[in-house]
Amino acid sequence: MTEDEIRDRAYAMPISSPAYPKFPFRFVDRETIIITYRTDPKALAGFVPAPLLPAEPIVKYEFISMPDSSGLGSYTETGQVVPVTFNGVSGGFTHAMYLDNEAGIASGRELLGFPKVLAQPKLEIRNDALVGTLDYNGVRVVTATMAYKYEQLDLAAVKKTLEAPGFLLKILPHVDGSARVCELVKYYVTDITVKGAWTGPASLELHPHCFAPVAKLPVLEVLSAIHILTDLTIAGAEVVHDYLRAPSNAS
Repeated sequence: MTEDEIRDRAYAMPISSPAYPKFPFRFVDRETIIITYRTDPKALAGFVPAPLLPAEPIVKYEFISMPDSSGLGSYTETGQVVPVTFNGVSGGFTHAMYLDNEAGIASGRELLGFPKVLAQPKLEIRNDALVGTLDYNGVRVVTATMAYKYEQLDLAAVKKTLEAPGFLLKILPHVDGSARVCELVKYYVTDITVKGAWTGPASLELHPHCFAPVAKLPVLEVLSAIHILTDLTIAGAEVVHDYLRAPSNAS
């Protein structure tokens, strides 16, 4: 293999059999429940990286079933997203993600900086309720419930919320263990089709775990819940802040 061939082929590890394809990634029949809850503002401040600012002391806990993901297959993921602002622009900072798919983990972490970790999430219908659970190596970390298709929502309004940007803290190490990449990334979803959207009563339990510390953002009060079925695309992103080039006194 020549150096030119390496440069032409190199976009992901391993070069002989990359763990995932190139952009874009299309998700069909993506089913999500999002439970919004109020949390401790002091705890939240410790997890939101500057220059992002928490919009309110709230967290959105998500379970996502993705049965048809181009190049990645079928998998489920779950995690916490914090509403934030960046230079006056509202969006969501993905604080934690847990999923059961190697290609999804590798692509999310390497390309954009999604904080993805291998675990065992599930989202299923049990009679009249949606039930989301997260186990980490057999230990229950999260249990969420939501009434199934309880009250319909306006699809256009829901689509508008999905068009807001997301923010990620992308970190890639150097061979000496120091940070070679440390960036704030902004990404969008595109080509959104909202096939259904509902709200209803919900509950959320978070349990402490040393490797899945979602309970460090405790549930003080469940504020709302939404259940949506969508098709959408993640096509790319942009770096909006480089921590390794920013002044040392930046905040």
